[in-house]
Amino acid sequence: MIARFRRRHETPLAELFGEVLAVCAEAGLVCVGVIAVDGTKLAANAAPQATRDYEQIAREILAEADAVDAEEDERFGEARGDEFPPELSTARGRRGWLREAKRRLDDKRAEEARPIPRERGERVREAKRRLEEEHRVECRANAAYEAYRARGVGKNGKKFGRPPKPFEPPSAPAGTINLSDLDSRNVKTSRGWVQGYNAQLVCTEQQIVIAAEVTVDSPDFGHLGPMVAAARDELARAGLEQPPEVVLADAGYWHQAQMERLLADGLTVLIPPDAKQRNGTRPGWEGGAFAFMRRVLATEAGGALYAKRQTMVEPVFADTKFNRRVDRFLRRGRSAARSEWRPANAAHNLLKLWRHTTAAATA
Repeated sequence: MIARFRRRHETPLAELFGEVLAVCAEAGLVCVGVIAVDGTKLAANAAPQATRDYEQIAREILAEADAVDAEEDERFGEARGDEFPPELSTARGRRGWLREAKRRLDDKRAEEARPIPRERGERVREAKRRLEEEHRVECRANAAYEAYRARGVGKNGKKFGRPPKPFEPPSAPAGTINLSDLDSRNVKTSRGWVQGYNAQLVCTEQQIVIAAEVTVDSPDFGHLGPMVAAARDELARAGLEQPPEVVLADAGYWHQAQMERLLADGLTVLIPPDAKQRNGTRPGWEGGAFAFMRRVLATEAGGALYAKRQTMVEPVFADTKFNRRVDRFLRRGRSAARSEWRPANAAHNLLKLWRHTTAAATA
């Protein structure tokens, strides 16, 4: 009963987050002068051993077709149906173009929010379709990059240097996909790799979550701009006109193009170029914006401001994942996971609101 309710009302449950944020805003709990962006990995309702490549999926579909044919032969003799389809027999640099093309495909799938089929055979066929779709996108992006380089001049009007290394996309899909949850990915955590999602959020100094989304990329790279944009949208819907002034994030969010766009919008962005685990600076990350950010963070004011990040966002993850045991998704699919992640953060905000009103009543 509860599972059917959650599946039937997936979109309204996700939208509940915005309604709770509006209530918190009315209570005066949402102050967005300084905001922090971060992500955490949550396990999907999927087994890692259910991950298959294209050839394995094709063999499984063919085996299923052979079994059906054998059953029909036994029942009807030569009166068989049709046999299984024969189809089974910018970023910077090429990698950037291919990565952005794949991200656009992920965004398109997120907008479509197609539910994960419940029957395994349907999931296998959908997995095959997705791998083929990804292969076509990769081939088109590579062809577009080759045409771009063939012009000899970049978008800035400068001539290209040495030609790119020869590259030929694989003739068949080369990726893998999980047959339990087709949207989930193998994501890296501090304790190893898990089959799951990268759950993102934006919060305030008062630990009020103002944006909560679910992504399929293991790294946080590339999510700074989209999450700040999501926070702005949520604030606008909640009736808050005050724009964020300072954005804090860890080194994984360093994306110079997105940071420059945020700076152009009037925001101050503090992101260290180097992760804590690294001894020294990243190779090649010298001078320019890298050196400038290191100097800013080395100042007393810059360091003190950035130090707020950990006390803003880490307690939210700790409360959600460890205190309230929201450490894995129960339903399958990115849209379904989003409909769990957003209410979980709405509940966090409600607890903050309850403590605020209780404290006021006691005083």
